[in-house]
Amino acid sequence: MAERLIVVGADAAGMSAASQARRRRDHRDLQILAFERGVHTSYSACGIPYWIGGLVEDQDDLVARTPEQHRERDIDVRTGHTVTGIDLERRTVTVDAESHHFDQLVIATGGEPVLPDWPGIDGKGVHGVQTLDDGDAVSATLVERGARRAVVIGGGYIGVEMAEALIRKGLQVTLLERSPQPMTTLDPDMGELVAAMLEKFDIDVRTGVTVHGVELDGDGWAKSVTTDAGEFPADIVVLGLGTRPRVELARAAGLPIGPSGGIVTDRRMRVPGHEGIWAAGDCVEVRHRVTDQPAAIPLGTHANKQGRVAGINIGGGYATFPGVVGTAVTKACDLEIARTGLQEKEAEKAGFAYVTAKIESHNIAGYYPGAESMTVKILAEQGTGRLLGAQIVGGSGAAKRIDVLAVALWNQMTVDEMTGLDLGYAPPFSPVWDPVLVAARAASDAVRR
Repeated sequence: MAERLIVVGADAAGMSAASQARRRRDHRDLQILAFERGVHTSYSACGIPYWIGGLVEDQDDLVARTPEQHRERDIDVRTGHTVTGIDLERRTVTVDAESHHFDQLVIATGGEPVLPDWPGIDGKGVHGVQTLDDGDAVSATLVERGARRAVVIGGGYIGVEMAEALIRKGLQVTLLERSPQPMTTLDPDMGELVAAMLEKFDIDVRTGVTVHGVELDGDGWAKSVTTDAGEFPADIVVLGLGTRPRVELARAAGLPIGPSGGIVTDRRMRVPGHEGIWAAGDCVEVRHRVTDQPAAIPLGTHANKQGRVAGINIGGGYATFPGVVGTAVTKACDLEIARTGLQEKEAEKAGFAYVTAKIESHNIAGYYPGAESMTVKILAEQGTGRLLGAQIVGGSGAAKRIDVLAVALWNQMTVDEMTGLDLGYAPPFSPVWDPVLVAARAASDAVRR
């Protein structure tokens, strides 16, 4: 009799796990059943702002594999079905009041948006942006309301990307952020550069603002956002307040939840102490390679890798997930933004004594047509010179330079060692001293001082 694998959540982590398990075991040996509460599978949530803003023409372009395509590969995907309970003793999941037995279980419930208990937050025209269904709802509101004014609450990745998308749609956009600068995943001095660019594109950036609620009209539609700095009119309100691991299902089943708020897993993505139970994606916590502490960092790159590791192991192979360093990139209007490792407040919390170095340079040779400026900031451990983190804000070609720093961080290089890296050079691609090398040299000098 075939063993049964049940997957809860059919996006990046869940379907990566299912696909890898299927490649290693055919349907006569392993039956795979995946439940998804939405209607889409295997899609790019990161691409939603670009689709709303018109840079991506068709929503279908964001879908890597449809439910039908999964079914063609002997993966029974059932969309529009929500798993409401897990019984570890009976080894069943409850879906629509029916029980389904499993031999192996992958929990890939993803993340959930942070939703404060504000008056009016459940009103019409108030949207989170996490799933393709959310993107549909935003587009529908823009059309139905003939929206002209938007308020985006939260200046993180989603908030900044949605502010740009709505500007591209011709709306007047106000961005509200409680912190002194947007992009709190950067240090404040780097966040200032992002704020300046957003304002250059006529986005009204209001920082240090505390939101009190959303005012609704007589029909239940959002009409304004109330704050300690006054009232901001809005035809549509977009929430970009971040996400947290969606773990209520796992917690109710008695599975361990770690200090970061994610499901605890080992290096093979197994849930310790629970045979045949696996977890992957935005709902889990893993090891941060710089602090050596648990961390929950919601990124599609991590989710796909973790799902792949779980699937290989379920399929009879052997794979491990080695941890994360928190590398992330985004774009705000004409500005590219990137980070890896620790920012200053994270280094302090982790107990590191550190030095910083910040330099300004160009993406290509300064004399070559199209040269744009970029700022690179590096954190290094005081004394040892070990790289702890880096941030980049700049023009075209700035963001992906973070990958060099991420590799150096992954391999625990010192900033002094980095100064000798053999990076590519030609005027159309880089100054003779690449900005990464210039920043590493400045950080090395700071360590010596």
